[in-house]
Amino acid sequence: MIPVKAYAAYDASSPLAPYNFERRSLKPDDVHIAIRYCGVCHSDLHSASNEWGGAIYPMVPGHEIVGTVVAVGSEVTKYQPGDTVGVGVIVDSCGHCKPCHQNYEQYCEEGATLTYNAWERDRSAMTMGGYSTAIVTKEKFVLRVSDTLHLPGVAPLMCAGITTYSPLRFAGVQAGMRVAVVGLGGLGHMGVKFAKAFGAEVSVLSTSPGKEADARRLGAHHFILTTDTDNWKRYKSHFDVILDTVSATHDYTPYLDLLGLHGRLMVVGLPAETPHASPFALITNRRSITGSMIGSMHETQEMLDFCTAHNITADVELIPMDQVNEAYDRLVKNDVKYRFVIDMSTL
Repeated sequence: MIPVKAYAAYDASSPLAPYNFERRSLKPDDVHIAIRYCGVCHSDLHSASNEWGGAIYPMVPGHEIVGTVVAVGSEVTKYQPGDTVGVGVIVDSCGHCKPCHQNYEQYCEEGATLTYNAWERDRSAMTMGGYSTAIVTKEKFVLRVSDTLHLPGVAPLMCAGITTYSPLRFAGVQAGMRVAVVGLGGLGHMGVKFAKAFGAEVSVLSTSPGKEADARRLGAHHFILTTDTDNWKRYKSHFDVILDTVSATHDYTPYLDLLGLHGRLMVVGLPAETPHASPFALITNRRSITGSMIGSMHETQEMLDFCTAHNITADVELIPMDQVNEAYDRLVKNDVKYRFVIDMSTL
């Protein structure tokens, strides 16, 4: 067994606090990783406070992990000690269902094993996440990371990055297309960067005029204030793809109306209440609404390689481990540009 230091949620209402536990000893296909950086995802906050239900405590959150390989199992061929690697939202899947065979492990019919707050597939223990000094993960769910990138900014690519890259790729975004991103937060800012890198004409749709300068800095060609009702008319049937990253409750219909022929509304935000979508808005221009959840291991490695080629990382605020509770408080207030990342050397 491998002793590990961590921060954990002990219940739904108390601040995260130090926690010691043991990782499993290496199996033949395992990789032992010393964690250097771990991103703070809003889903960490939802899970730790049991807002989505199903929380099991103590819980060590964190699924945006970058670290260094310490040791590998006897059957591991892709990695060796000293390699820089990443771990994302999932650490296992059944491996035999149709989605798994098609390299879409995130849609595993038996349910993918999440990086934290999930039972290992053999039910031997609960998974514990990246707010810790080390993790042991199956080789298949480890990702190669280039040392040429800013590593704190790489950590959020494991969730925020792939969550926006995958739907844009699925929608076939390429040069000459008009793409709009709804919301400019942790997800939205990555959506802008990827859409721009794919060669699209990129717009940001926002209710906050103060975000225009940042939208343009991140690569957006246009900033469209949605509180201006004239803009809904001006951009009717204008876009090929709209990436909706907003988790606040909102109506999909006005955004559908902005889509042209065969336009796609790609949804990655998770509103608390079921959104409204008019059937008339859907049948006009043969529009569609498509949901997307993170990405497969193949897609995630493709994204990381794309980011290396285009020098893309997340905009982050690096924090020490003992400031994670303050970071959670600021997340509730949307007071971050655009992702907190924990420096695990401070634990």
